[in-house]
Amino acid sequence: MLHVCCQARQLLPSAGLLQAICAILPERFRIAVALSDMSLLSLIAALLLEQFNPLPIRNALMSWYGRYASLLERELNAGHFRHGLLAWCIGVLFPCALVWAVYLLLLSLSTFLAFAWNVLVLYLMIGFRHFSHAFSGISDALQAGDIGRARQLLAEWTGQQTDELESAEISRLAIEQGLIDSYRYVFGTVFWFLLLPGPLGAVLYRLASQLSAKWQLLDADQPDGFGRCATLLQHSLDWVPIRLTSISFAVVGDFEDAVYCWRSQAQTWLSRDYGILLASGAGAIGIRLGESLHQDHTVKYRPELGIGAEADPDYLASAVGLVWRAVVLWLVLMLMFSLTHWVAVT
Repeated sequence: MLHVCCQARQLLPSAGLLQAICAILPERFRIAVALSDMSLLSLIAALLLEQFNPLPIRNALMSWYGRYASLLERELNAGHFRHGLLAWCIGVLFPCALVWAVYLLLLSLSTFLAFAWNVLVLYLMIGFRHFSHAFSGISDALQAGDIGRARQLLAEWTGQQTDELESAEISRLAIEQGLIDSYRYVFGTVFWFLLLPGPLGAVLYRLASQLSAKWQLLDADQPDGFGRCATLLQHSLDWVPIRLTSISFAVVGDFEDAVYCWRSQAQTWLSRDYGILLASGAGAIGIRLGESLHQDHTVKYRPELGIGAEADPDYLASAVGLVWRAVVLWLVLMLMFSLTHWVAVT
């Protein structure tokens, strides 16, 4: 055993050898490391900017893009999958190419200009305060006993019928929507922002998400319909980050219950991806989501997600805290990754 250890030690590079390797690293690798550090700084700057000056949920940019998506659907929807693919490429890849071209131009002029463009684009794409503002308003209304105001705020946020919902049902729906929005506007967007160069990933994910939400009901009963392409591509984009987000909820919350709910309950939800997210989030907080709702003069039965207490207004703050802790976890991990790369090339 000692002989094996000695041989393994001989195979490990010495500190001098590591320095020599770093000295001959290609210049493009050094640039890549610098750009990864710029991505982290851009993310922190965009999050801070969004905290102090949050954009409304239905801001002018996304409203314009919604009209653009409607135009593509009117002009290109012939009821077939290939037309949906063409519309998706025009609706997503074309804006991405424009954003990428501007980034390369600014990077050729100044790193600071490229950094500023990163921050601006990411600020427009993320939306942490989108759901935290809605959370705060609904929580305050429920705490004050103003259930009518809470119903109104939830309806404006989710677009659902809320006239018949009780306090616990409002709390469940608010937490469910908050967890989903935190993924859409923060974790999913940030994942692709970090994975692809410049602001390309953030734009790709947010625009694809918008098209999927807008077109997913088109030809829902046809497997090769126009909207099917956007749904499949969005599922592919979500597969990794939605699971990383669910793992993050488990790490910063009740890990054992989160994993148990993920494994035993996620598949019962209509969307398995969102089932994973909601089940792990509910387990991490220690509450029950899903269950029946009073809507449209009937009772809508839904699978139960989570374990523990019934969701009530007091747990809205717990859900926001869970998301915040997960965001901090991601930032810490990204900082450690950047420091590791910085040490490797210095």
